[in-house]
Amino acid sequence: MDEPILSVSGVSKHFGGLLALNNICFDLPTGVIMGLMGPNGAGKTTLVNVICGLHKPDTGRISFKEADVTGYPPHKVCHLGIARTYQIPQPFGDLTAQQNVAIAAMYGKGIGRAAAETEALEVLKNSDLLEKKDVLAKDMSTITLKRLEIARALATDPALLLVDEVAAGLNESEIPRILEILRAIRHQGVTIMLIEHVMKVMIGAVDMILVLNEGETIAFGRPDEVMKDRRVIECYLGESDDNRQSGRREIRESGQI
Repeated sequence: MDEPILSVSGVSKHFGGLLALNNICFDLPTGVIMGLMGPNGAGKTTLVNVICGLHKPDTGRISFKEADVTGYPPHKVCHLGIARTYQIPQPFGDLTAQQNVAIAAMYGKGIGRAAAETEALEVLKNSDLLEKKDVLAKDMSTITLKRLEIARALATDPALLLVDEVAAGLNESEIPRILEILRAIRHQGVTIMLIEHVMKVMIGAVDMILVLNEGETIAFGRPDEVMKDRRVIECYLGESDDNRQSGRREIRESGQI
């Protein structure tokens, strides 16, 4: 069996008196899409920030391609092959799609401007954004900005892509296109960790799911297993009857129960 592309072992993180992550352990196999779920405040973004080097864990070890990257700064993590997107896209608004992606290629891959501009066109083509190459980011729709955010991350040539709530702000008709993009990225050989609250995205895209609650792992496995876990239903879907009924309906419609 191939070694996992990412291994997180005993990772904990405090912010003052708040324990944001408590002894998180998991292996992420190469070539899969793993979902990262949990209620607000569960520790999802903190975990991504620790993996990316924005925060240094208090304890534990992070291995990427069998190399210890614990505490590495973000730029070094990026150069090694880990890229991320943000829930709220953060492009340069007064630059075009091509320019935004070219900058990512220049600093993420360490290539010159001319090569980066050529690389940007290829990335935009693969992201189905080539027709938007001369459009300013500030003039783009929400779904186009989401796709541009992914394209900028891909321009750094990652082996592992961490995607933060890619469906946030999208309507029902726009979600299938994002799922197609994620599947295409995985088909290109990129492993994906996906933070998401939209159940349809999780069920439609991921191979496995890690669920956090209050900084601790409460479930990890295949989607059909995780979605039937009582702890997931209670912690992720909420305590109120309305939340539980709504959440159960989403899961039932997805075919998991």
